[in-house]
Amino acid sequence: MAFKVVHYINQFFAQVGGEEMAHIAPELREGKVGPGVALEAAWKGEAAIAKTIVCGDSYFAEHEKEAKATILDWVKAEAPDLFIAGPAFNAGRYGYACATIAKAVKEELGIKVLTGMYEENPGADLKKDILIVATANNAAGMRQAAPKMAALALKLMKGEEIGASVVEGYMNQGIRVNFFEKERGAKRAVDMMIKKLNDEPFVTEYPMPTFDRVAPNPAIKDLSKATIALCTSGGIVPKGNPDHIESSSASHYGEYCIEGVLDLTPETYETAHGGYDPVYANADADRVLPVDIMREFEAKGIIGKLHNKYYATVGNGTAVANAKAFAAEYAQKLKADGVDAVIMTST
Repeated sequence: MAFKVVHYINQFFAQVGGEEMAHIAPELREGKVGPGVALEAAWKGEAAIAKTIVCGDSYFAEHEKEAKATILDWVKAEAPDLFIAGPAFNAGRYGYACATIAKAVKEELGIKVLTGMYEENPGADLKKDILIVATANNAAGMRQAAPKMAALALKLMKGEEIGASVVEGYMNQGIRVNFFEKERGAKRAVDMMIKKLNDEPFVTEYPMPTFDRVAPNPAIKDLSKATIALCTSGGIVPKGNPDHIESSSASHYGEYCIEGVLDLTPETYETAHGGYDPVYANADADRVLPVDIMREFEAKGIIGKLHNKYYATVGNGTAVANAKAFAAEYAQKLKADGVDAVIMTST
């Protein structure tokens, strides 16, 4: 008898729609939908998706308590052998929803769970609580993600021993286990060294954490003579979002002139961000990008002047590598313009 699975996906992968349909409440559907087709095909009859739960990313983010209660009731009634969510790739709200509901199913219902997403997805923060398969940055990696998730899911359902993260493809959970290797350490070390010297791929047995360390600049001696710039990952853009910055997983940033602008009004500015309730930011964008207060400081001589341009993007689900590239690019522009300091606002 085939194992029974319940699958969770968002509105996009259910082909309901994109961001304009992210508000939809949870729906329960029969059988497989979207990526569930690839998962079920990989199981070759050993497991089948009994129900698919579809929920809009915005709905889950804004109504998490209600969404979790509804979904948990459905999963409990179905009593599956496994609950699987995603893959979410680098969609931030989707990844958060997948990880959050998977953790709830595991902890509250005692059902085995699995999800998948890009390693920089905000949902990956729960990797120590649940198994999360590492995927590519976007849905183009579905062909690789689905078989990998399906294989691990089948092992979970069969109760088989789960191997190391580097073998099974899930994100490292920081758990160390003693085991015997076939070859002694000296030979393995020499083999790795030879591969390294020959520029061949190898996997270290003791990966070290990497941390970004940015040395702070010296303090500004006299703010009254300084040029200060504003930058934001809160998505504040001119009305209409002229550069079409994405609401999630931004691929670029915008450069906007605020020469002579004293206040960001709802008629002229808005937020493009898809990861928080936009109502208050759209009513007064100064809440995210404080142009009005900076103009007051300028008028009172607290600062020398406010720079005539600001740079904006959306931080929601945006890859760290992209964010670093954006900053490196516009930092050079700010330096060339003689800016002394930057105030970087979030949400």
